[in-house]
Amino acid sequence: MTTSTMTEQTPEPWYKQFWPWFILAIPATSVVVGIAFLTTSIKVWDGLVVDDYYKEGRAIVQTIDRLALAKSLGLSAGLAIDEGSVRLDITATDAASVPDVVRLTIAHPTRGGMDQELVLRRHGGVFTGLIDPLSKGRWLFQIEDESRSWRLNGAAFLPTETEIRIDPSGS
Repeated sequence: MTTSTMTEQTPEPWYKQFWPWFILAIPATSVVVGIAFLTTSIKVWDGLVVDDYYKEGRAIVQTIDRLALAKSLGLSAGLAIDEGSVRLDITATDAASVPDVVRLTIAHPTRGGMDQELVLRRHGGVFTGLIDPLSKGRWLFQIEDESRSWRLNGAAFLPTETEIRIDPSGS
């Protein structure tokens, strides 16, 4: 008579096995990544999305008209930036076209919190004013008369370009 002994092995508890942890890791990872994205989206403000495209389109047409008026008046400007100050010299084919007060907007292309808007008055043929120091990088400059009927746009990389020539045909 032969006796065979069958040994029964008790299975390991579920928490000591690989597959349950692998399967649980997928949704757990999704929850962690979702919380990270939610936190980032709450802390970082991306700006507004334009709702009224028609209104934006009309504004672009008005901007083009303002640039065309500046070109027809023969306006051009020389802008010199020093630490904490700006000097603006505007010339025109008719000297009477140069106003006594202009608006200068200095804008950073990606960081709106660094933008500056100045109202400059003419003293001795040039416009001067004080500005907050500008960081390194590309800056946009917009010059307008007080009634905002014409506009000159320019750009420069600071600190390498501290004297900028702006005319209506340029960007």
